[in-house]
Amino acid sequence: MNHSIYSADRMTHLKIVVVALVMGILVAGFGISARTSSDEGFQQTASTPVMKAGKPVVVTNSGNSVVR
Repeated sequence: MNHSIYSADRMTHLKIVVVALVMGILVAGFGISARTSSDEGFQQTASTPVMKAGKPVVVTNSGNSVVR
């Protein structure tokens, strides 16, 4: 039995690639199937009052002098 990936033969590399591909497909399939497709009871409602923007404010001069 080879315990090093560097000295492994072509068939061992192929087995590793196939197992990784199958496990990746299984994980992706599980992730897709675990996603909820119905929105029953999952509506988001605002628990705090919504703040609306007021009138725009323009600041032209702060009155401070700049010291350099």
